[in-house]
Order: sequence, then structure tokens, then C-alpha cells
Amino acid sequence: MTEPRRHVLGVSGFSGSGKTTLIEKLVPRLVSAGLRVSLIKHAHHDFDVDQPGKDSWRHRMAGCTEVLVSSARRWALMHELRSEPEPGLEALLQRLGPSDLVLVEGYKHTPMPRIEVHRREGNRPLLYLNDPNVIAIATDEVLDTTLPQFPLDDVEAIAGFVVKLVSALPVETRRQPGGRK
Repeated sequence: MTEPRRHVLGVSGFSGSGKTTLIEKLVPRLVSAGLRVSLIKHAHHDFDVDQPGKDSWRHRMAGCTEVLVSSARRWALMHELRSEPEPGLEALLQRLGPSDLVLVEGYKHTPMPRIEVHRREGNRPLLYLNDPNVIAIATDEVLDTTLPQFPLDDVEAIAGFVVKLVSALPVETRRQPGGRK
């Protein structure tokens, strides 16, 4: 059984570069352009989306591997890894529902087309110099590169670039276990 086709685009940069802020401003423009957008964000530290003391937190703490909370407005699935290894991006993509575009924040060492977010004040190295997957840069400085560059605050231009890109990117096709592409 073939699953929905969609595009995967990374948004990468060092901590404090403005990735989350850019994504937050970019998503509404992409949605208004008619794209159904999902996001995978990698966290490098311990995090919790559940609140201590709530029923779902108590069930996870009791040992449930997965807890799904559902209401008339949303549902959320929490999966405890326990002693399992952290899943890779491909495994996480298989967990998502249908969308036209999956933005991926983080995973800067996983091969995928990506937009680099860079701030001069961060004094961090530029990723595009050693990463052939960087296809554009959102930055607060002018760089000596032939890659498309956008001012960090020109969200309209970045959104336009992404919308055009979606029609040209190779499409990732998810597979069902035991299924075919």
C-alpha cells in the first residue's frame, strides 16, 4: 500500500540562530499558499509535553509505552522510549499523517534539502561551507555564495522560495511495513 507523497525540507542552524522564530512566521504563509504543513523538531535534551500529575503523565510514569490523549479538538501521542534507541528521522516521518511538506528543525547531519538559518552575532560557523544539502540561507549578513540568500526578516520571500521549491523537490514516499513504494 503506497502512502501519501510529500516533501521534506530541513531548517538548520545553531542554537539561537532563529530557526523556531522563522518557522513560526513561515508556516502561516505556507498554509495560506495552500500547503498542508507538518513539523518534526529534534530536541537535544530531556523534554516533556505532558504535565506532571495529569492522568496521561501518571499512565506514562506507571509504565505505558504509548499514551494517546484525545479530545474533540486534538489528539496527542506520547511514546516512551524506555531502553529503546532514539528513532531516526525516517522512522519519525512514518509516524506522521498526510501532508504536502514536512519541515524538519534540527537533524542537521541527516541528508535532506535544507535552509540554513545563520546570525552574524552567534559567531558560529556556516553550515553551507561543509554541507552540500544546504540549498538556501536565511541570514542577517551578505555572504559570498551563489546559494539563494534571504534576510532573516523577509519571510514573504522565504515562503515564496519554499512554495516554488515544493514543486521541484524530489518527493519522499512513505511505506507501510511490508508495503511497496
